[in-house]
Amino acid sequence: MPTLRDYSHLHLIVLIWGFTVILGKLISVPSVELVFWRTLVATVLCGGLLYFKKIDFLKNIPQKDIIKLLLTGALICAHWILFFGAGKLNASVCLAGLTTATLWTSLVEPFVQKRQIRGLEIVLGFVVIFGLYIIFRFEFNHILALVMSILSAFFGTLFSVINGEFIKKHSHHTITFYEMLGAWIATVLFLPFYALFFAPNNVLHLLPNNENVILDIVCILTLAGVCTVYAYSAGVKLMKKFTPFAVNLTVNLEPVYGIILAYYFFNETMTSGFYLGTLIILSAVLAYPFLKHYTEKIYRQNLHKSWEKRKKKEKKTLNQQEKVVSN
Repeated sequence: MPTLRDYSHLHLIVLIWGFTVILGKLISVPSVELVFWRTLVATVLCGGLLYFKKIDFLKNIPQKDIIKLLLTGALICAHWILFFGAGKLNASVCLAGLTTATLWTSLVEPFVQKRQIRGLEIVLGFVVIFGLYIIFRFEFNHILALVMSILSAFFGTLFSVINGEFIKKHSHHTITFYEMLGAWIATVLFLPFYALFFAPNNVLHLLPNNENVILDIVCILTLAGVCTVYAYSAGVKLMKKFTPFAVNLTVNLEPVYGIILAYYFFNETMTSGFYLGTLIILSAVLAYPFLKHYTEKIYRQNLHKSWEKRKKKEKKTLNQQEKVVSN
């Protein structure tokens, strides 16, 4: 059973994930260059961790899985570039858009697992869309940040669902190493295209401004070491003590923590419509596990009643057949 310390540790991890958007806004380099440094440092740190733990990440994993992990890293690259890009525009709006991950999961997971989309997920999906509509109405000047964060949530959902399959076969340290390496390679390949079409004056800004060097180094190391390597590993470790229901329910508080931190660090005050829309989205997200548990319970009860009814009917038919034979 999880202890109070375990619960506190889980909330600390979620708080760390909520803090990533704050670090991204504090770092002076643009979002693409930031992802370049984050994935590079995370790859080196994770590789060092594998060496320290004496985990052979070449022999213990098939080559086809290595390729899949590297390609999954490209999804992480897209997720982080959009996430930090939206965060630099507006941290609170970025985190509000990130809550749509539940909606994307309800659509992506059935496709990957080849199951039907549940009616409950469709209903809650429309509730999330309604919350987004309210935010769009009141925060139209932040529409770019919201769209980028929604797309970020989509890519985040894709690699999360894929990782749900990988974690059954491989060490979470190995998965993290290859995916960070894949994300770094994807970022390097994207840099020339980014410089040609999106970078200001077609120039990359890989190095921080002279007055921000120390702050950028500290923030990038924190982002790569604490928020990437540590938080991911600790989160997987806690899955041994918590049910997935408890973990996912707590992770849904990440936008709440992030918005509070954004207000504290940057004094980002939004309109009442923004907070209303965010509240609607979070209500749908937090209600989902409870409603899912309730609907599945009702389904099992109805299935049990149907089975009992069928059993009684078969027993009655069998008794009638025995009477006919005896007569």
